[in-house]
Amino acid sequence: MKYYILFNPLAASGSCENKLESLSINKDTNQVFYDITSNNYENLINNLENDDKIIICGGDGTINRFINATEGMKIKNDILYFAAGSGNDFAKDIGVLETCDPIKINDYIENLPLVTINNKKYRFLNGIGFGIDGYCCQEVNRLRRETGKKVHYVPIALKGLFKYYTPTNAEIMVDGKKFFYSRVWMATSMKGRYFGGGIKIAPDQDRFASDGKITFLAAHNMSRFRILTVFPSIFKGTHPKYTQYVDIHKGYEVAVKFDRPTPLQIDGETIENVTEYSVCVPLVKAFNPKPV
Repeated sequence: MKYYILFNPLAASGSCENKLESLSINKDTNQVFYDITSNNYENLINNLENDDKIIICGGDGTINRFINATEGMKIKNDILYFAAGSGNDFAKDIGVLETCDPIKINDYIENLPLVTINNKKYRFLNGIGFGIDGYCCQEVNRLRRETGKKVHYVPIALKGLFKYYTPTNAEIMVDGKKFFYSRVWMATSMKGRYFGGGIKIAPDQDRFASDGKITFLAAHNMSRFRILTVFPSIFKGTHPKYTQYVDIHKGYEVAVKFDRPTPLQIDGETIENVTEYSVCVPLVKAFNPKPV
């Protein structure tokens, strides 16, 4: 048996490799390390023996790369996850601490929602952030590349809210129902509850619900002063009480169109200059795991 340890050297602001030292596996087993930014998944999957195991080490973006790079491949081996990123929103959502041993995630990464952006399709594990959240992830990733240091989401968000991000108008469709919003700060579709390193943006979302629905949230019609008063509530997940400014819908299909290009993030990975996206959810019974 071999452990194929897939790691992202860019995760956790470049400290992911250091975190591998705390990875709790039998040191006597054969271990093969793969840098996910430069290796061919198809060759890896095709060469696995039945008892080999895959360990994904990194953050949400690392898992996102894996699920999209292996889309359509049948993987019968155990896929384990060791949370070694900066935000680890998936780990938070399923109740796993950063210091926990690797956990099996095969069932968690099946039948995930599909988002289409610029005619390209992606699976996502946590959520889609369009608007201020896309802007924040774009800035966080840019600063990490330039400085090589850990960059925090919240200060970037505050700068965007105060000055640098301009809200848009939006047309939204949720399961065939159309909505129009002005001054939209975010138009978010969530499979999990968290984004941005622990921000509880969709407090009532349940990734294990039998209907498999996602949560769509629009924050709209707020001045800069008003959104700065509402923004702190998202850390506690109490922002849905601001019903005048926060609309929440649950559904299987979501389509969002902005009136100008805006950054978008998928599980923390940024796509620039996006004007629209659409999400569909597989109509299958959702995974109902045992408590972690």
